[in-house]
Amino acid sequence: MKSAGRWLAVLCLTAAWGPAHVRAQTADSLGPEVRKYVRVSTHKVVLEHVEVIDGTGATSKADQNITVENGKITTIGPGASTPQSADATVLDLRGYSVLPGIVGMHGHLWFFARPNLQADGHYDRPGLATEMSFSAPRLYLANGVTTMRTAGSIEPQTDVNLKREIEKGAVPGPHLDVTGPYLDGPGAFGPRPQILTGPRDARETVGFWADHGVTSFKAYTNITRASLRAAIVEAHRRGLKVLGHLCSVTYEEAAEMGIDSLEHGFFVNTELDPDKKPDQCSDSSGDYTLEHMSQEQANHLIAMLVKHHVAITSTLPSAAANVPRLNPSVGGQPPLQPAALAAMSPTARDAYLIELKHVRTGGPDMDQLLRRDMELERAFVAAGGLLMAGSDPVGLSGLVPGFADHREIELLVEAGFTPVQAIRIATLNGAVFLSRQDRIGSIEVGKNADLVVVKGDPATRIADIENVAIVFKDGVGYDTPRLLDAAKGHYGEF
Repeated sequence: MKSAGRWLAVLCLTAAWGPAHVRAQTADSLGPEVRKYVRVSTHKVVLEHVEVIDGTGATSKADQNITVENGKITTIGPGASTPQSADATVLDLRGYSVLPGIVGMHGHLWFFARPNLQADGHYDRPGLATEMSFSAPRLYLANGVTTMRTAGSIEPQTDVNLKREIEKGAVPGPHLDVTGPYLDGPGAFGPRPQILTGPRDARETVGFWADHGVTSFKAYTNITRASLRAAIVEAHRRGLKVLGHLCSVTYEEAAEMGIDSLEHGFFVNTELDPDKKPDQCSDSSGDYTLEHMSQEQANHLIAMLVKHHVAITSTLPSAAANVPRLNPSVGGQPPLQPAALAAMSPTARDAYLIELKHVRTGGPDMDQLLRRDMELERAFVAAGGLLMAGSDPVGLSGLVPGFADHREIELLVEAGFTPVQAIRIATLNGAVFLSRQDRIGSIEVGKNADLVVVKGDPATRIADIENVAIVFKDGVGYDTPRLLDAAKGHYGEF
């Protein structure tokens, strides 16, 4: 994993580009709505006899003790028995592993509802984007996501207010990097995006939401080059970043403009699409380019992205849902964890079960596209690029906040990364991008105690990452079963 050195050097020059300071919480600052989910609240905590997967990509260390005091990691050393005391919680965690809190770089706080969805997959338009301010934050935190970029907001002010309530200790949830509204252009469909009329509108939109607490912006599929350039310039002027789920603008065009991250791996680059026209999305939305890109063309693109310090966010779960070999539920039982299915509202669960019967057919083979994207993600990292992990849960393909983050990490291993490399991509790499690597993203003395305790050993069996027992955020230990129980049956409802 060669990316961190280059990116740390760049970040030293651009430290001001990081999001606003996130205040660490203490148990004493938490309100009653949060306290009811807390399992460990003492100022000192000792995690005994754990395997430490530190998030750097290094080999895991067996039988270690981690001491946390006042929300910070104070010691890491060989396993030993610690005397119980009145001012400390000592947990004997033999058989458990500890990894850094997940830094999810493509999450969402909304759900795509399809009115009157029929068994054949048809529904009454338009689809509705419904805010999930209650269930989603609890599901992310329950599954070990302690920091999350919303990567596109339907109700930006709601998300900003939610972030403030979480930081105050009034509501449970991860630390949020709130992305503004979807910045789109002519041809955009549905109620989701904000359709920009041109560069001036782009600058004013970025300025307005920056003034109201948004800390990043998302360019969407129909944005014009002129509007994207204006949005990037204004965001950078304010020390903020721009991500892109593109189509009308190619990856190379966006990189030259200075975009900070590109979403969905290499799936939505339209450079080679035969019907691609300037400022317009192509019919295949990048499938053709991914399928037909030569190795020489891929190497050129990757070198350009690395040169311009553009990060890539991998979001493999949605593509994998259409690959039968990775989705044995087709014609069988749902592959989701029972807890993920239980989190869904009845309507959301019914929609998911309908989707299972309609795996993508026709056009490029999704398994082939997924393999190619995985190859390019590995090549990007090998060339020194910063690859980050996202889950993209919006109520499609059975993706549920938190659970889908585990699936992304598992699919990174399927892509050819080792388990500890995949965990690094999902933890430290996101922290580096957010300029928070001095506080979060890895298990080191002096850093915030954002930690995930899981039963088993994800360093050798990555599926064990699903066995979350306790999640520490700023040194406060949250009870996963209580958080899941609170959200049970509500994802897709509120």
